[in-house]
Amino acid sequence: MKRLILFAMTLATTAATAQRLSYPKAEKGPTVDNYFGTEVTDPYRWLENDTSRQTAAWVEAENRITSDFLKKIPFRDKLLKRLTELSNYEKLSAPRKRHGKWYFFKNNGLQNQSVLYVMDQLGGEPRIFLDPNTLSPDGTVALKGVYFSNNGKYAAYSISRSGSDWQEFYVIDLKTGQLTQDHIEWAKFSGAAWQGDGFYYSAYDAPTKGKEFSNVNEGHKIYYHKIGTPQSEDVLFYQNAAYPKRFYTCAVNDEETMMFLYEDGAGAGNNLYVRDLRTPDAQFIQMTDNMDYDYSPLHTEGDKIYLITNYNAPKSRIMTADIRRPGIGDWQELIAEQGDVLSGADVINRHFILTYSKDASDHAYLYSLAGQQIREIALPSVGSVGFTGDEKEPECFYTFTSFTIPGTIYRYDMQTGQSTLYAQPKVAFNPQDYTTEQVFFQSKDGTRIPMFLTYKKGKNSQLPHELRSLRPSGQRTPTSPRPVYLYGYGGFNISLVPSFSANRIPWLEQGGIYAQVTLRGGGEYGEEWHQAGTKMQKQNVFDDFIGAAEWLIREGYTDKGHIAIVGGSNGGLLVGACMTQRPDLFRVAIPQVGVMDMLRYHKFTIGWNWAPDYGTSEDSKEMFEYLKGYSPLHNLKKGTTYPATLVTTADHDDRVVPAHSFKFAARLQECQSATQQQNQKPLPPTLIRIDTKAGHGGGKPLAKILEEQADIYSFILYNMGLKFK
Repeated sequence: MKRLILFAMTLATTAATAQRLSYPKAEKGPTVDNYFGTEVTDPYRWLENDTSRQTAAWVEAENRITSDFLKKIPFRDKLLKRLTELSNYEKLSAPRKRHGKWYFFKNNGLQNQSVLYVMDQLGGEPRIFLDPNTLSPDGTVALKGVYFSNNGKYAAYSISRSGSDWQEFYVIDLKTGQLTQDHIEWAKFSGAAWQGDGFYYSAYDAPTKGKEFSNVNEGHKIYYHKIGTPQSEDVLFYQNAAYPKRFYTCAVNDEETMMFLYEDGAGAGNNLYVRDLRTPDAQFIQMTDNMDYDYSPLHTEGDKIYLITNYNAPKSRIMTADIRRPGIGDWQELIAEQGDVLSGADVINRHFILTYSKDASDHAYLYSLAGQQIREIALPSVGSVGFTGDEKEPECFYTFTSFTIPGTIYRYDMQTGQSTLYAQPKVAFNPQDYTTEQVFFQSKDGTRIPMFLTYKKGKNSQLPHELRSLRPSGQRTPTSPRPVYLYGYGGFNISLVPSFSANRIPWLEQGGIYAQVTLRGGGEYGEEWHQAGTKMQKQNVFDDFIGAAEWLIREGYTDKGHIAIVGGSNGGLLVGACMTQRPDLFRVAIPQVGVMDMLRYHKFTIGWNWAPDYGTSEDSKEMFEYLKGYSPLHNLKKGTTYPATLVTTADHDDRVVPAHSFKFAARLQECQSATQQQNQKPLPPTLIRIDTKAGHGGGKPLAKILEEQADIYSFILYNMGLKFK
């Protein structure tokens, strides 16, 4: 059978992959932990000390060998050039009105950070309001959020440095456009909730020097900052010493008549409290008492509170509460739970716009505040949508995106139901050359799992079912294997929806398939779908991902030599678990900033917050054994050949600390080296890429993103024996 020339194939293993890599030596220590009578060795515990000289030397050595390997990939620079070309297009956010002016973000193309602009009126001349690119020469200071005071006098904004979760706040005087002297440090997971000429924010005590990015975060406190005063004079507004490992944040409505307090970190959801600001010295009243559910206020009118919640409604619903009787037992249902998941709710011009997810694709509807459906909002195609507008203003915009459609902005007329194109990016490829289809397959236990497949159209790019008829047995006739980039997440009730990334386009241009799997553990089908991938059900997530690869092979799309699995954070855990459970099934593995040590994850920064999804090794002997049974670090074995692996992490990642990736990479190299000694042929490389002045991913400058993606895609193609044309 003639092979389709989708990639230029190498005839033999290249010199760089054939060489016997000599990995940096990682000393092994004597550390042993005892879990319910079971001893577990942890020889690379010393790598948890990310500021030690020994760790720094190891990091330097690992980065050197990784850099040397990647430099030997002959097409890596060409791939970077194409990625840069594709990213060089104007990116806009929908405009938003605040105090009579319009604000929007714009990136001219290759700016490291997007710039916030202001206009006096829609269509007016924009001028720069805040340019984060001026805050650092390398773009590693990122804007996290902007918060306008209700009285129209100030705007607070928060930044992060080098990708860390730590935040700093600054304040702009809107009349003069100048910075005030106000500066807040050591805030985390916080917005600015304005009341009068000051705002509430959430912060921790200043961490121990040298341990800013690894020590456990405890004692989240809410402070009130008065404009014009130093942080040292900020008033401690709220803390709960009884629960140091919980998050506490607050919000104030625009009228400054109600304040809400959120408590989370001990369940899948949050608790909610309310305070009537119209009554002097009023105290918070607890509205809920079960953190297994989500409760989010959407809008207030007088005494009435509108909320979205999944309480007794796994797919979520809209309810109302009265501040005079705010307990959940007195809430009233306004819009009942539907067959599809209520994934988003906005109040614009005193109407609801509700977004429902159907098989991981968005559908939007307009409702009255009385709960009556007015119409469905017609969207351009299968994809994702986000609405922008003000509770009391008539203007409404939405941004639509899909796998090959970059963020396109429409203006929506709520009276007529008409959508008008407002801004459409001009990209360096033709989106019409590509298509996306959704397929379904059965996981190991028979559960029906969706998967999106995106690929290039055309005679030379047809998928197997377009080239071959069904066999009598019902199976597809195998054709030439197609390279597959298999991506998933599967956790924390987070939904993977259709979205655009210019970084995928070179892969698609070369004839590759981008496959995105809707795994259990996510929120695509509601809370039951989420719970089916948590704690003692976590294996379902890995089975779903493995099942996706097996289905793609069985249906003739690809083979074991052409599948790369990729995922970040909880998705990095996914990749680590699947490559250790089925090392034979994948050619390349890219675990990014992954949770790799499931026995100790809760001992760093905010890792304790993941216990509702994972459980911990301290919960019970049964939970310990289950975690150890799939923990990527603890399931690497000598004598096993693992896929070509590029682990990625960063020195300022204080969400999933780099120790996870450090220990996993050290152990993986130990096992692969031991296996190498038993084999005549060189084994696939196992490398780690450790970025500097970067964190978990949020706010990363574009230049760093492009370099990292060039490394990842070139590593994948090279280790599949392919070239970039």
